[in-house]
Amino acid sequence: MRAQAGDFVRRVGEHYDAHARDDLPWRATRDPYRVLISEVMLQQTQVLRVLPKYAEFLEAFPDVSALADAPLSDVLRVWQGLGYNRRALALKRAAETIVAEHGGRVPDTLEGLTALPGIGHATAAQILSFAFGVGVPFIETNVRSVYLHEFFGDAEGVPDSAILPLVAATLDHERPREWFWALMDYGTHLKATLPNPSRRSRHHVRQGRFEGSERQLRGRLLASLTERPGRTADELAASAGFEPARVATALAALQSEGFVSSEGGRWRIG
Repeated sequence: MRAQAGDFVRRVGEHYDAHARDDLPWRATRDPYRVLISEVMLQQTQVLRVLPKYAEFLEAFPDVSALADAPLSDVLRVWQGLGYNRRALALKRAAETIVAEHGGRVPDTLEGLTALPGIGHATAAQILSFAFGVGVPFIETNVRSVYLHEFFGDAEGVPDSAILPLVAATLDHERPREWFWALMDYGTHLKATLPNPSRRSRHHVRQGRFEGSERQLRGRLLASLTERPGRTADELAASAGFEPARVATALAALQSEGFVSSEGGRWRIG
């Protein structure tokens, strides 16, 4: 294992030296707020879609107080195009928590970060590595692909519990930022040149069809209310192009999650 790990670290490092992504703006900062924004945006979203939205979001909400104070409708308006709107709501709530409970400073511990809305272990570990230089083992899609390819041959159904000890054993605690960037860049390379190794993970899930999905419906409802608040359910159904019964169910769910509210049968954000 030690010799194999040594060869592995060398291969990953050589690939990074030759192909490092130095065009990613979130790699040029240690600002915990900016790192937080980038890591939440990058959840389930490709880099090319995040790049323009990252700049636009930071222009609109340049610091944690600006995000905490902003109306949810403004946050959702800027977020449009990234999908998974729960992340935008969680980011706003996380900013409010940071201001109210942490004096406006993003927490610098795993416990403090995972207590924030929408921040799980992997995202917290990435914030710690990229903003604070603290190496904590984590698994995300590209990291998973690298270890599956390098250590598990053609094995199928490999659980993350088998991968995480290898991540821990090979982690560069002196330079965690560069090491995890190197892993992610190598994972991106593998996916572009080989059948996706992550398909051999026990946790691999194929994304469901978007057209006609609840995700599409929810996104259309939020976009419609962001553009023109005060619409009725029937007006929203006509605008979204979905059956009124599905729209009513979706609105009830969005209301319970804190996205929308209704007064006199008219809906609005927040």
